[in-house]
Amino acid sequence: MSDAAVTVALSAAPLPAKPKRAPIGEGPITRGLLLAAALLFLGLMLIAPLAVVFLEALGRGLGVYFNALAMPDTLSALQLTLLVAGIAVPANLVFGLAASWLIAKFDFKGKAFLVTLIDLPFAVSPVIAGMIFILLFGAQSWLGQYLSDHGIKIVFAVPAVVLATTFVTVPFVARELIAFMQAQGQDDEEAALTLGASGWQMFWRVTLPNVKWGLLYGMILCNARAMGEFGAVSVVSGHIRGRTNTIPLHVEILYNEYNFAAAFAVASLLVLLALVTLVVKRIVAWRTRDAVH
Repeated sequence: MSDAAVTVALSAAPLPAKPKRAPIGEGPITRGLLLAAALLFLGLMLIAPLAVVFLEALGRGLGVYFNALAMPDTLSALQLTLLVAGIAVPANLVFGLAASWLIAKFDFKGKAFLVTLIDLPFAVSPVIAGMIFILLFGAQSWLGQYLSDHGIKIVFAVPAVVLATTFVTVPFVARELIAFMQAQGQDDEEAALTLGASGWQMFWRVTLPNVKWGLLYGMILCNARAMGEFGAVSVVSGHIRGRTNTIPLHVEILYNEYNFAAAFAVASLLVLLALVTLVVKRIVAWRTRDAVH
């Protein structure tokens, strides 16, 4: 056989497979220890507290449980919680879409500064966020006298609750969409522009359909945080029964009054909300990964 034939035969022959090496630290003993540690931690820090909430809520019977949920103050707190979330989530939806589209699809000066501002509520304590609105709209603020003269009440009223909740939930939709749009790239938008689409046509027919699952994912996170927010709302609400108390604030009042059965019954509403949110979030996350890939 000639040297050329030998060379061709060797090049065509499959290379011997390299022996597979087991990942370091993934023996059965290590995996078992890691799994046991994870389950123990989750059991102590997550499952046990959730179980206690339901045990305490139902400990005195279903009659006491449903009576606590049917209390006028409880219904008022639930109504206000839904109202606040119903305002804060759409507001963050509009802002998140606009900000993410701008940041992910365009280059401009100050982009990094804008991203930093969006992340600001993550860094600021919710209590400090509430104090900011007290300083802006309180009786002693520079706007306080003007608001008082015109009969406008913001602090210790529903508007302050809405503003505080909207502030702390700003990053959720925007940050989710920014990462989602950047992962998808700009190929579809460039193709639409090549075909003569306008900016709005490109947004409504290309960009928005492509990010619908990421948008829904961000809205779920935003809604969960809006309904469960305590710190900022506690500062600006004034804890007025039947008027400015959301569900978390109502739970605190019931607990401080030693009405433990009612407190845990109302708290179970938040737990159920969290569980439903977790399931929906998992489903949307699965669809989001499919949309990106």
